[in-house]
Amino acid sequence: MLPSRLLILRQRFPDVRLPDVEDETRRQMEQSGFAEQLKPGAHVAIGVGSRGIANIAAVVQSVVAYWRNRGMCPFIFPAMGSHGAATPEGQADVLGRFGITEGSMGCPIVSRLEVVSLGKTGDGIEVFMDGAAYAADAVMVVARVKWHTTFSGRLESGLMKMMAIGLGKFAGAQKYHTHAKRLGLEHVIRTAGHHVLESGKMIGGIAIVEDAYHNTARIEAVPAACMEQRDEENLALAKSWMPKLPCDLDVLIVDQMGKNISGTGMDAKVVNRGEACEYNPWPGIPSIQRLFVRDLDPETHGNAMGIGMADVTTERLVRQINWESTRVNALSSGLPARIRVPLHFPSDRECLEWVAATAGKMDPREVTYGWIRDTLALDRVVISGNLRARVESQSHIEVEQEIEPEWDDRGNLVSPLCESRV
Repeated sequence: MLPSRLLILRQRFPDVRLPDVEDETRRQMEQSGFAEQLKPGAHVAIGVGSRGIANIAAVVQSVVAYWRNRGMCPFIFPAMGSHGAATPEGQADVLGRFGITEGSMGCPIVSRLEVVSLGKTGDGIEVFMDGAAYAADAVMVVARVKWHTTFSGRLESGLMKMMAIGLGKFAGAQKYHTHAKRLGLEHVIRTAGHHVLESGKMIGGIAIVEDAYHNTARIEAVPAACMEQRDEENLALAKSWMPKLPCDLDVLIVDQMGKNISGTGMDAKVVNRGEACEYNPWPGIPSIQRLFVRDLDPETHGNAMGIGMADVTTERLVRQINWESTRVNALSSGLPARIRVPLHFPSDRECLEWVAATAGKMDPREVTYGWIRDTLALDRVVISGNLRARVESQSHIEVEQEIEPEWDDRGNLVSPLCESRV
């Protein structure tokens, strides 16, 4: 059970947000030289993914405006593998939730599942591209560059991954993850990405890098020929800004998880869980012995990919799961362990009583706790009072206040994290 005294911490990370996202996107596109490679009237396909990227609608709108102002015919297509339950309507709906609609963007949104085969790589990987994109005169993608949740490498999530997996839709995503079991996902992303580039369809992309506060910190127009190199360089920058929990914990409470927060519901490199939900595989990251997840974020629309990383959850979360979208996501990613439902109880109080008893401490007063809204919001963290000595020596951490845990009449916690929607 939670101790009677909790500390609310403020973690201060470098705040390097751009002052004007639209202006920087415009500037980057204007100096890209992309339009000079095409004739007026050319059809340009703009691939947009399903992650909860800050300011994504503003960035995409500026990209569309660039092409329209130069006499081109842009259209947007979902580049998101299996997300949106791998249906055209579901994927268009995902874009709509981000504010990306035909009305707001001023161009068509073409959402289909048909793909074109681009042939096979030397490793025997068949590479696919969205059929509508392949029929266009040029293709570009808008993607965030960040660490991946299931592997570490010099190249992880970014433009190359969207080219390889996002453009391949469900047909490609499932096959690529299957090949990754044999070859490694970084290798698959590189080789499939090279094959897409060899098609001659790619003109470039917009790379987005966020800081530790989930602010847009860098926007870069990247020519197709430089995508691999710039992905590596931007990934190194993103990792240098990566936020972490303040210390090792016996029990971590997470208010909400969801696909809008991370591809795996919770960032596995924050909660320190591996591909098959193994405990603490990532070096240099605080270890988490037990994980309690309270709710799904409404914006995940029932997709509970990543729930298998939790040790305990609530019955209310389980009731919210949309099994169709969750199963499709797990099938395409090849990670069935990530949707195993953990032990669940009617109330938070029962969840905590059970999970604390498994934390490996003979004296319950020695169990250490942490509490976050979600794995994107690590600037404000709650910890148990018995961790004070571990955090006071860290110069980027300030103890804001000491509080008592608050419970409602159903035995559920009232979150002290004011930004929480729980």
